[in-house]
Amino acid sequence: MPSSEPGIPSNEALRPVPAGERVFRWHDHASLWFSLGVGLLVMQVGAYLMPALGTQEAIAAIVAGSVIGAGLLGWVARLGCDSGLASAGLMHAVYGRSFAGLPIGLNIVQLMGWGTFELVVMRDATVAIGGQAAGLSGSHWPVLATLLWGAVVMALISGSMVRLVRKVVARVALPLVVLSLLWLSWQFLMLAHAQGLENLWHRRGEGGMAVLPALDLVIAMPISWLPLVADYARHGTSGAGAQRGTWLGYALANIWCYALGVLVALTLPSKDLVQALLLAQGGLIALSLILIDEVDNAYGDAYSGAVSAHSLLPRWSVRRWGLGMAAACTAMALVLPMHSIEPFLLLLSSVFVPLFGVILGRLAFGANTLALLQRAPRVNWLPVGIWLLGIAVYHLAPRLVPEAGSALPALFLSFAVAWATRPRH
Repeated sequence: MPSSEPGIPSNEALRPVPAGERVFRWHDHASLWFSLGVGLLVMQVGAYLMPALGTQEAIAAIVAGSVIGAGLLGWVARLGCDSGLASAGLMHAVYGRSFAGLPIGLNIVQLMGWGTFELVVMRDATVAIGGQAAGLSGSHWPVLATLLWGAVVMALISGSMVRLVRKVVARVALPLVVLSLLWLSWQFLMLAHAQGLENLWHRRGEGGMAVLPALDLVIAMPISWLPLVADYARHGTSGAGAQRGTWLGYALANIWCYALGVLVALTLPSKDLVQALLLAQGGLIALSLILIDEVDNAYGDAYSGAVSAHSLLPRWSVRRWGLGMAAACTAMALVLPMHSIEPFLLLLSSVFVPLFGVILGRLAFGANTLALLQRAPRVNWLPVGIWLLGIAVYHLAPRLVPEAGSALPALFLSFAVAWATRPRH
């Protein structure tokens, strides 16, 4: 546990948020996770399901994967709220005080990568919007757009996370992004109607992807947020409210954005989703609103990366770490080729499926998380071994049973073994 001696900085990530500072109710969690669940990247992944799957198969995979993936998010949110601990604190409690530094470090690297990726997505969308709206062109515009969005994230990280969620996300960003999604959905549904809605609904897939691997692809998006969710849920007033709000908010956003990606791919096939959205009537305005909402995804990566880094080196405050994370992401977005980094990011993400399978198996059924944190050894070898086994299953399952996917077998095994071997006292 963090020291409270004078002159020694307190480790906020390993100290429960006091009851008096917890203000998030279920609708705050729902607003936050609906907003975080909306993104251009999510729509793009939804478009990837076509034309391999039939329309009805794709929708079934989207609904089932969103409910399962968001359910896992909600479950971890409840753990974070009930204990008041950040994700780093949950890792310390399960894996041990010293060993937890490894998954925390991997999480920081992952969040820097995804934060960079978000800035690249925002930059490319900004350049496309500027090109259509004002005819802007030239090699300097991508650089300026990257610096602009990096500066916005740094400005947000300088303020209060709680105030941002309750006043900016819930009251301003959420209504605007819902309106933009409604408008785009209406435009592409009208386009689908003109092309023959019934034929599109009964369209068969061309093959190349089974339903379970597609389910794996849908679940991957909410699972990528597992290392972040407790960092926000710990500010909730009720564990049940945190679970319900997170589950509902993210599931709705994931279903909507994946389905919209499928709809765009059916009606206006294009390798560039942004250009396809711009072709819709009023698409420029709708895309601009979604782009503004995309900022909270980059903010979420920077903030949680800062909380994780602070848990390892508490002499820097969360805010100071956050500014450093945002600056690093901006610098990497200027120089790194993201198409070659994406496989590395997906590889890093694969370690967090079994990681949180073990955490849920150990903590989700009445375990005293704070007591486990206080008496945690340097290395808790059994959970570590189960985690490594889960990683192996994640990578071996597609080769041995291709139709089963990766995430579900690894998650189920790590959860089941962790639950069966959990301490009984």
